[in-house]
Amino acid sequence: MANTTTALRRQIGSARDLKAVVRTMKASAASAIGQYENSVAALGDYARTVELGLSVCLRSAHAQGGLALAQKQTHQIHQTYSPSAVHAIVFGSDQGLVGRFNEAVVEHAMAQLGQQPAKAQVWAVGERVQARLHDAGLSPAFTFPVPGSVELITRLVGHILLKVQTPGQENEGTAPGETLVLFYNRPSGASYEPVSQRLLPLDGHWQAGLAAQPWPTAQQPEVLGTSPQVLRAFVREHLFVSLFRASAESLASENASRLAAMQRADRNIGELLTELGARFHRIRQSGIDEELFDVVAGFDAMGPTTPPSA
Repeated sequence: MANTTTALRRQIGSARDLKAVVRTMKASAASAIGQYENSVAALGDYARTVELGLSVCLRSAHAQGGLALAQKQTHQIHQTYSPSAVHAIVFGSDQGLVGRFNEAVVEHAMAQLGQQPAKAQVWAVGERVQARLHDAGLSPAFTFPVPGSVELITRLVGHILLKVQTPGQENEGTAPGETLVLFYNRPSGASYEPVSQRLLPLDGHWQAGLAAQPWPTAQQPEVLGTSPQVLRAFVREHLFVSLFRASAESLASENASRLAAMQRADRNIGELLTELGARFHRIRQSGIDEELFDVVAGFDAMGPTTPPSA
């Protein structure tokens, strides 16, 4: 513990510099949260369009041959499903200062994957969450870098879809009849919560709901081209939307966690500066008092002075 004013000045200067860095990181995290939340909101209209397209394709398939034909066309729809393998994508962070962000999503994934009947193969998004998965006993088969902006999310989703749609290459892809599950943190108020979403196989109740969904206008749409190809195209777009939303919400949650951590750090540094300032003033006042006492003691030691005679 510093007991000199010089050492305390250095500590106060370092604390002030650190406080400036923390405030910069707070501003950056707050700005990033808005960016990713806006991207999720903007994605809503496109997701609605994809759902409408899927509803038309599923309705057309049901009209031609019932639900069985739709199941055959997508290669992912089953009334009774026994998965041969489970592929899990866990979204985390590449950087620290995010509190328990990575631990929370890994704990949620471990709890959910423990209920799966097949051994899971895990893909990690982020080096930090990869390390947490290793610690939990799950070795990721592949690790994707965390996108640093909204524009880079599209590239990440493209890489994931490429592996999802190309099975059989070093056991990295998913084959028809296998499960694909997402684990990520979703914003919840000022904080976040870990959630999971099964992408494949497509849920039968969800498909039935889409097929029964009424068209928003009086003019009924018509499917052009080969129905199975159109349906598979809309399924790919549904996967794209789901992966993009999961990545954007994970990034918004990461920055929310970083913002909360920086707010705690800012508060702690403020308290430290108050304590250091009070200690500095005490030591400085103590030094001044000692100098005054020395002057008074020296004056007393000299004794009374005799005034000069006239």
